[in-house]
Amino acid sequence: MNFQRLEHDLIGDRYVPAETYYGIHTLRAVENFPLSGIPISAHPELVVALAEVKLACARANAGLGTLDAARERVIVAAADEVRQGLLHEHFVVDVLQGGAGTSSNMNANEVIANRALELMGRRRGEYGYLSPNDHVNLGQSTNDAYPTAAKLALHAAAGALLPAMGRLADSFAERAHAFADVVKLGRTQLQDAVPMTLGQEFTVFALTVRDDRDHLERAAGGLCEVNLGGTAIGTGLNAAPGFAGAAVRELAELTGVAVRPARDLIEATQGVGAFLYLASSLKSFAVRLSKICNDLRLLSSGPQAGLAEIRLPALQAGSSIMPGKVNPVVPEAVNQVCFDVVGVEAAVALAGQSGQLQLNAFEPLMVHLLLTALNRLEHACDLLASRCVAGIETDAGRLLAFAEGSAVLATALNPVIGYHRATQVAQQSVAQGRSVREIVQESGVVPAAELADLLDPMRLVGR
Repeated sequence: MNFQRLEHDLIGDRYVPAETYYGIHTLRAVENFPLSGIPISAHPELVVALAEVKLACARANAGLGTLDAARERVIVAAADEVRQGLLHEHFVVDVLQGGAGTSSNMNANEVIANRALELMGRRRGEYGYLSPNDHVNLGQSTNDAYPTAAKLALHAAAGALLPAMGRLADSFAERAHAFADVVKLGRTQLQDAVPMTLGQEFTVFALTVRDDRDHLERAAGGLCEVNLGGTAIGTGLNAAPGFAGAAVRELAELTGVAVRPARDLIEATQGVGAFLYLASSLKSFAVRLSKICNDLRLLSSGPQAGLAEIRLPALQAGSSIMPGKVNPVVPEAVNQVCFDVVGVEAAVALAGQSGQLQLNAFEPLMVHLLLTALNRLEHACDLLASRCVAGIETDAGRLLAFAEGSAVLATALNPVIGYHRATQVAQQSVAQGRSVREIVQESGVVPAAELADLLDPMRLVGR
């Protein structure tokens, strides 16, 4: 019994496992690139987007009369199955590959072609009836089909991260409301600064996330400009007249994404500006989110010999030897995601500047890293919001005692007694371990009623 089928390419003949939907081009890619061990099916957004491109192109070609109705029907049906999540296990080429994405594109062409052949009542590999290159890839090159699919995939992944960022911002805002009247010390350079509320501190966290969400939304919009129809280098060679516009219109209708033809197909084929912009926006968010996690860890330090201004939810034992120890594990985990995303931006930048002339061969790395970063940040935002921020508590009395006992309160006396005299009060407070209020009351330099107003906690925090 024959469990293999014979296929041919420009290198020669190879037997392909009969049960597979992929073909000889994919088989060679699997052999050539045993690099990460991660198949492109690990990015379902990319597999779906590749199928969407093939489906849209089949419809466009049929409308232009360059693809017959019978082949269009089965290509569309096969591609739609992939869109619905079927056959993803046959997308097996490694995410890291030479050839500017040719292996990923051919993997999609072969899977869709072989499934389409089955729908025609033919056997897999009978490419004389329906070809991966001549029919599924009609009017396309890897150099326009793959980056178009990549942008669609990244747009979808960004579309999942954006709501997660919104949920995280909302979680910080909810805690800000809960802590609106909790007075505490601010700190600059880790030293005591003037008072604020814990609510103000958490409001800043919410605004930071929302600002970065806006930046990401703009970057996602830049992914909508595609070079489909440009074929090999952007000149449109071998695509039918009108194909580029028709294919992009079909793709927009199919996906609901406002994709639009690139302003210059040659520039769009060699340029990776949208990827660089996306990487930059993700790095910015990662840096600022990591800073927030650092603050949460510092504010929760202790619980007895640290700041202990907030209490994070206790999620697991923190030590195999120290009884009772609980660690800030969620912020620590999110920190690590952020560190990784910062590295992604560096790798994408290197890949971006390494392209030559009319094509960048390193898009597979960029796409893999950016999809990974988007997905991990999505999970990190939801984890931080649900398993950490939502359960944060505080000890308002402890925070108020810190604020009222700090020598920095002398700052509020500057308008009345001057900076020099206020400095003396602050130094005396530190040296004697007494509050500013007590020292000034004792000196009588400021009337009691005025002193009470100057040192009123709500006045000190700007309310």
